[in-house]
Amino acid sequence: MLKYFILILLPLLLSANLTFSSNHNKEVAILESFDIEASFLYDKVLNKMKKNNVSIYKEKHFFQAMNEAYLFIPAIKNILAENNIPAEFLFLAMAESNFSTRAYSKKRASGLWQFMPATGKLYGLKIDEYVDERRDLVKSTKAAAKYLSSLHKRFGKWYLAAIAYNCGGGRLSKAIKRAKSDDLSVLLNPKKKYIPRESRLYIRKIIALAMMGNDEQFLLNSEYEHLLNRANAYSISTIKVPRGESLKRVSKLVGIPINELKKLNRHLKYDFAPPYINGYDIYIPYIKLSEFKQKYFEEKIQNIYRVHTVSRGDNLSAIGKKYGVSYKVIMDFNSLKNSRLKIKQKLIIPIDNKTSFANINSKFYYMVKKGDTLGSISKFHKISVKNLKLQNNIKGSIIRAGERLKLYE
Repeated sequence: MLKYFILILLPLLLSANLTFSSNHNKEVAILESFDIEASFLYDKVLNKMKKNNVSIYKEKHFFQAMNEAYLFIPAIKNILAENNIPAEFLFLAMAESNFSTRAYSKKRASGLWQFMPATGKLYGLKIDEYVDERRDLVKSTKAAAKYLSSLHKRFGKWYLAAIAYNCGGGRLSKAIKRAKSDDLSVLLNPKKKYIPRESRLYIRKIIALAMMGNDEQFLLNSEYEHLLNRANAYSISTIKVPRGESLKRVSKLVGIPINELKKLNRHLKYDFAPPYINGYDIYIPYIKLSEFKQKYFEEKIQNIYRVHTVSRGDNLSAIGKKYGVSYKVIMDFNSLKNSRLKIKQKLIIPIDNKTSFANINSKFYYMVKKGDTLGSISKFHKISVKNLKLQNNIKGSIIRAGERLKLYE
């Protein structure tokens, strides 16, 4: 009887041993991708974090984040690979934002990679009235890849690049100088506190998430087993659309649910492409690219759009007169039930191409109308009279109806 019991049990034990061995090798490989020695597997804080995370994430948190981001995770991995950054840095984005392009912190960091405004602009991300490219999943990932590459070049090890991403390069440089070492076990010393507690936990969190994301048994034992079978086909494509093109129209033409399209284009502050002269890139699922090419046509845009911020003394009639549109159109376009406005309220103004406004290379031009003065134009467009004069070579204060003035944003 015992003999048969052993024969039945033996395959199970061998299978369990093979699974353990496979996971162990994967975990060592993950550590190596961060330039961390295999001995870090025995770090008590890391193991406690892994144990706690499994119980927390098994419910829904980890899997929901992975499931909702399935469409653009392949794109992120490709960008990291193109920049020779370990694939495991995908989980740095998860640690930063839980793969949410909507993520916003109290410190004003935003997007998938939680860029601060200044850092985002430094790495080429546009932040203006129409877009916040920190929420652009492709452009922000390219910016993060550049940033991480520069940190790796500066510090020489990937775990140091990850820590610097969290606490800043200057802070890490001081910590290394004070510790007289860049060894991870030294920097993580909780008594010496060379780096902030948040950063000590941060590097461990990224590693723990990477280990969970690469644990096949963890995924197989969940309702999200399908995540193992998702290939790069589930990805996105970049398409250029003309200024003023609405997401709603693209959604209808190509048969993409509007909410799904908005999710891929969180960087747009409004549901239309910004009025840049050369058009703008938006994203659609890759599986819809062929259909887009077949069905999309560039309709003659009858309107371009401008965002007006309500200031003291503004009313719909005056705003409509300035932009050459009826106040009723402004009400309809902004779903206003009455004419009451609030200070700093933002109104989307559809401007007919035949009127006096055009957007050319980030400049606005205004055609002077009867009754206009430099003072009234200055007040309405929030540009100083001095600036108006300088940009338009006006020496006195006389302007004439029909004259075109440059208005710089």
